[in-house]
Amino acid sequence: MRIPEKGRSRAEVMALLEAAGAGDLPWREGKTFAYVYEGGRDVEEVAKAAYMRFLTENALDPTVYPSLLRFETEIVAMAISHLRGDSGCVGNFTSGGTESCLLAVKAARDHARRERGIAEPHMVLPVTAHACFQKAAHYFDMDMTLVPVDPETFKVRPEAMAEAIRPETILLVGSACQYAHGVIDPIADLGRLALERNLLLHVDGCIGAFLLPYFRRLGAPVPDFDFAVPGVTSISMDFHKYAYAPKGASVILYRSKALRRHQIFTAATWTGYSVINPTIQSTKSGGPLAATWALLHYLGDEGYLRFADRTLRATRAIAEAIRANPHVRLLAEPESSLIAFAADDFSVFPIVDLMRRKGWFVQPQLGYMGSRANIHLSIDQSTLDLVPEFLPDLAEAIESARTSSSARLPDEMARMLGGLRPEDMTPETFGRLMAAAGTRDGLPEGTTTINLMLDAMKPEVAGLVMTEFFNELYVPPRDPEAVPQ
Repeated sequence: MRIPEKGRSRAEVMALLEAAGAGDLPWREGKTFAYVYEGGRDVEEVAKAAYMRFLTENALDPTVYPSLLRFETEIVAMAISHLRGDSGCVGNFTSGGTESCLLAVKAARDHARRERGIAEPHMVLPVTAHACFQKAAHYFDMDMTLVPVDPETFKVRPEAMAEAIRPETILLVGSACQYAHGVIDPIADLGRLALERNLLLHVDGCIGAFLLPYFRRLGAPVPDFDFAVPGVTSISMDFHKYAYAPKGASVILYRSKALRRHQIFTAATWTGYSVINPTIQSTKSGGPLAATWALLHYLGDEGYLRFADRTLRATRAIAEAIRANPHVRLLAEPESSLIAFAADDFSVFPIVDLMRRKGWFVQPQLGYMGSRANIHLSIDQSTLDLVPEFLPDLAEAIESARTSSSARLPDEMARMLGGLRPEDMTPETFGRLMAAAGTRDGLPEGTTTINLMLDAMKPEVAGLVMTEFFNELYVPPRDPEAVPQ
């Protein structure tokens, strides 16, 4: 496929874009229970206007665009205040939770190398910690220990974290809240452990840290998780979730500049301009910064508290309906805006496709690392108005899944998939698996079969399958004209 020989009109291009998005989820209807957070059309319009005003400004060099430096430092100041930090706290704006967490790990690694002389650092995290911490270990060539969590509460036990600590351990990780089940790790206990062992403690608050202080103010029993906890040395928090900023908006916060210093990359040993990167990105649009700053001023504390109240009420209503359904159960009592529910007698995976046909998106989660296969719901403030419509559809989908013949794999196939080893994953095996899943090219029509198959495999084998699938999925389109003659 080549660059088009001639350009098209703006109207033609916009029409092509609209056509391309025709199959996407209609997220503005409030029916998407993951990935998207809907603040309303007025919030979207303010965010887009601010984003576009600073779209082409480059946050690489604050001396050229001091406006972006102002936005960043003021956003960080508001985040620090929101999470009860003091005047010594600092931070930076990032492209998302993954970058924020990567930076926390990078800072901990470099701090340990310089201050403690640890050449091969190690970190300890619960199996429920976001996978981006495993990504950080992979990227930064660090060792890690994954600690099992309580099978009933899905919270990590501090004593289990303590047992995993080694002489080369530099960092502990806790979540507030963890994504999979919506519960908060015992951060106060982890803080005491970190102080006792002279370790850094990062709290991943990417999805929960902005909302939880509002839930506390609304009377919900939210435990301390932020800088009010002695021992917490860094926190990540996203604005593109419950602060309703456009995607690409997060912060990484540190208790001190002394620790944050180890996050920064500089390079003077080349012949070009001075490279000083506080975060992973170098060139970056000012759009996300401006949009986040604008929304914080547009909605204000009062507006966010109102949204939080709606989110809390919607979460409680849906959780109560799941408790009342005799065929499913909550995996854990939700402590934030996230719900996970499972079934003991049938597979919940058909629920995803059944709800999709009704216009809803609910997220499947595989039964790995001590958790059952389940359905995840990220509740939003816009959900509150749709609860009367959502709950009957969900109850119907649960009943259909319970009696569905597609809700389980044949025993022979399940045994075969469970017996696969990483070394068995040849191109031929992968091809057969994709054929069995009903997808040879592109995205599958439904997700039930492929999720049942992945759930039957060992996690390390399923990981290889997913790698191969995405390696095949992201292939440039071909046409005869694209082949050089």
